[in-house]
Parts: sequence; C-alpha cells; structure tokens
Amino acid sequence: MARHYSASERRAKRLIIDGSHGEGGGQILRSALSLAAITERPVRLENIRARRRRPGLATQHLTAVRAVAAICAAQLVGDELHSENLEFTPGEPVKSGHYVFDVAAARKGGSAGSAPLVLQAVLIPLALADGPSQVDIHGGTHVPWSPPFDYLQDVWLPTLAMIGVTTDIELRRWGWFPAGGGLVRCSISGSTHPLKPFRLVDKGPLQIVSGRSVAAHLPDHISNRMAERAKALLDEAGIPSALNADVVESKNSGAGIFLTAQYAHVRGGFCAHGKRGKQAEDVAAEAVEQLLAHKTSSAALEHHLADQLILPLAFANGTSQFSVDRITGHLETHAWLVEQFGLASVKIEEREDGTGHVRIFPQEIGS
Repeated sequence: MARHYSASERRAKRLIIDGSHGEGGGQILRSALSLAAITERPVRLENIRARRRRPGLATQHLTAVRAVAAICAAQLVGDELHSENLEFTPGEPVKSGHYVFDVAAARKGGSAGSAPLVLQAVLIPLALADGPSQVDIHGGTHVPWSPPFDYLQDVWLPTLAMIGVTTDIELRRWGWFPAGGGLVRCSISGSTHPLKPFRLVDKGPLQIVSGRSVAAHLPDHISNRMAERAKALLDEAGIPSALNADVVESKNSGAGIFLTAQYAHVRGGFCAHGKRGKQAEDVAAEAVEQLLAHKTSSAALEHHLADQLILPLAFANGTSQFSVDRITGHLETHAWLVEQFGLASVKIEEREDGTGHVRIFPQEIGS
C-alpha cells in the first residue's frame, strides 16, 4: 500500500529515487520531477539513466529538469549535462504563466532533443495549478525514441481531456533529428479540481485510421509512397482510412508517418521514422504493423498511452482501471513511482492472453 503523507511531511522529507529502477531511463526522471512539483516534495534522484548507453542528463533531460524547476521555483543541485545525481527542492506551489523552454540552449552547438517529452514533464503540474498557462518549447518535434507532436495532439491530449485536462496545442515549426529547431505551443487551462477517474477495458470497434505521411527537404514522392503503402495495407485489412501526404519546411531533412486509430471509445497512436537506406514503403509498413497488432489485442489501450496515464490518474477523485495490450517496464516504473510518493496504490495483473489489467487507487493525502 502507498503511504499517507501530510502536507508538512511532503514538503519536509526528501524522497530519494533510484533512477536505475525499472526502465532506468529518462521517464523516471521526468515523472519524479512532475510529482515533486505537484506535491512540493524535495527529491534526490540517483543513478540517473543508469540503464542507458550514456548515463546521466542529456540535453532533453536537462531542459526538462530546468523547465519543471521554473514552474515551481525549485532549487537545483546537479543540473548539468551528464550528471547522474540531482537534488530538486520546490520553492513554491506550481505557478501558472507563460513559459518558454529551448532544448538547444542546454548544450553548445544545439540539440534536437524532444520538445514533446519536455512538455509532458510540465503539463500535468500546470494542469493542476490555478489559472491558465502557455508553454512554448523549442526542440525536436518528430524525433526517434520520443512521442511525435502528432501523438500528443491526436492521442495523448484527447485522452487527458476525458479526465478533465483542457489543452490546446499547435505545431509552429517542424523539428527533425539532428538539427531540431521545431516549436510546439501548448495552452493549458489550469484547475485545482481533482481529475476524473478513467475506466476503460474495451476500445470498441475501429472506426477509421487517420494520419499523415510527411517529408522535409526530400522529393515529394517520399511522402506519397508512404501514404499509398499505408492505405493499401489498411485496405487489405478492411480498415477505412483518411491519410494525407505532406511536404513541410524544416531546418534539415526528415520523414515519417503518423497514424491514429480512432476506436469507438479511445484512440491509439502509431508511427515510424524514415532514415537513409530505408524504403518509404517499409516505413509505412512498420507503422501499420504496430497498429494491426494492437487491433488484434483484446485490450483497450496501446502501451505507450497506458504508460502516460498512471501519473495523472494518481490525482483522480476515484478508482481508475483500464486494459493495456502489454505490460511494459515504463508502466511498472510509473506504478512504482506514484507509490513512492504515497499518492496511489497501483495493481497490475497480466492476463492469459498477454494483455494487462491496471487498477489505480488514489490515496487521500492528509492535510
């Protein structure tokens, strides 16, 4: 069971988080800082990104650290590139406002570090703050190993809207690896009211797959071929689709396809990025293969979405439950983390078909 903390305990007792726990990457860092900001609890993170080839804070992680610190006037110790230990001490409750963060500023020579991941670190704290906020984040908007902007816009944020988080997001500039230079703007309607529980074990029938294939500084036929191949594969599976092929401006070349499966009760997002030597048709097939694998699953949520719901649902005013196509290290790490903060008890059960069933029991924090 998660432990109950009074408000004074949360502010006074520094929580030590082992960054090598579970998935051992950047997600445990970002989520721990989000929770520290919301609860006003000091934390010390040790062994940051210990399970990665290059441990410690990279540019995107350092930007996230400083971004979360900015919204709660936190004092920092160890906020430098490659640092494997960090102390984070909130100075005040999360404050709504207009914030601008630039991933490229964290390293000489710039960076294409993920703007969406930085946004994910500050969005829930600002959503639970009193008053509206606007956040502008400069960096990579469509880069590997990160949710693309399209996923935030078409999947993550619409799902958060179901639990009471109101946002509006806009892609102002595209940013691909390795140059970055993109810009994401997000408006957040903060509210001090508890979030609503989320209960979903059945995704319902698949209604349509929407999305777009995109190419920048590449021949037009690249995006056309991705869209055509994806549509052909979806047609073969009997799935209606509405796909666009776009050519966009950016600082450097890039390509990818971004699909949203719109079910009766929920959405799922699937993407693939192009790279030198990879055929456009193979990029499309990769994204469609992910989509079809989830479609055949009996679960409601795809695992990337499930990973991102544990944290906000710890602040809901009731029990949440959902099914997920598979249990991941990210999911288990998020469950462990909210329990370390004494915010919720999370039960994860694996079913015979390999899917998971998750229940989240928020704890009533003492005052």
